[in-house]
Amino acid sequence: MEKYTIKDIAKECGVGVSTVSRAINNHPDINPHTKKLILEKIEEKNYRPNSSARTLKKMENNTIAVLIKGISNPLFHYMIDIIQSEVLSKDYAFILKKVGFDEDETIVADEIIREQKIKGIVFLGGIFTHTEERLKTLTVPFVLSTISPSKAIDGRVYSAISIDDVRESARMTEYLIKLNHKKIAILLAKKEDVSVGYLRYQGFEETMKKHGLKVDEDLIIYSEGDGDLFSMENGYNLTKQLLSRGKEFTAIFAISDRMAIGSIKALIEAGKKVPEDVSVAGFDGLDISYYYNPSITTIRQPVEEMAKETIKQLFMLIKGSDTNKHMIFEGSIVEGNSTRKIRG
Repeated sequence: MEKYTIKDIAKECGVGVSTVSRAINNHPDINPHTKKLILEKIEEKNYRPNSSARTLKKMENNTIAVLIKGISNPLFHYMIDIIQSEVLSKDYAFILKKVGFDEDETIVADEIIREQKIKGIVFLGGIFTHTEERLKTLTVPFVLSTISPSKAIDGRVYSAISIDDVRESARMTEYLIKLNHKKIAILLAKKEDVSVGYLRYQGFEETMKKHGLKVDEDLIIYSEGDGDLFSMENGYNLTKQLLSRGKEFTAIFAISDRMAIGSIKALIEAGKKVPEDVSVAGFDGLDISYYYNPSITTIRQPVEEMAKETIKQLFMLIKGSDTNKHMIFEGSIVEGNSTRKIRG
């Protein structure tokens, strides 16, 4: 009789491989009914995961690590679930490591490579400012996912899956301008940010200038401090700072959906209506942006496609491909109720 696999369990229960794994490992983030269904199916089929020493040895040697900066970002939660499912479906083990905003992810990677003998790494999120020389020291295949490294680095030394942050930010700015907004404020990460924050500002600035519109320094709000700069709390605080400047604006472009939601709260507390008084746009396309009231106009990132391509490229490298690839995915505008056209 053919041996029953984790894929078979997942298929019969109508769930993903990662969900079966979470049920087996007693993870708290799984629906109790789904967990019961999976465990009953496992018992019925007499499935015993990793039952032999041979399988255990295989799993020890065949492990993929995901190093994530920004684990509180819901965008990454969905990507991690897909990545885990893809990894487990290939009979590899999966480990997830949170990297602090002030930690060097390449040092964390070195430690994991040395201690756990992993086969590959996904770097997910964060600001990736490492040098070409540093990347060359990593001794296992790796893929940068949702990260846009410096263009000064030779693209042949790394694989990357991302959107074009400049282009997508320009797309949103263009959308606001077509709604007749000319005085647009923007909420950003730190001024010294050379990654996502800088790229999204660049798209904003270039589009404003293309339309002959002034980029008012008082309407550019940079984050300060450390921690999760793309959070609702930060968007709330940045908007309060913006309002305190007393400058006129008709729209706010927040470079994340969570910042946009925090921004709307600050505006409402200040007695302003969204979008009647101020339009607010975000970036990422999180589920919460649809269910929030008002729903957020945003740039949706194709996270499922990006997650699957991340693992596809990583396994190509693991299997011996010597060609690093850079894939740029296209976002799309999702119109919500947080923006409106004003009289020109």
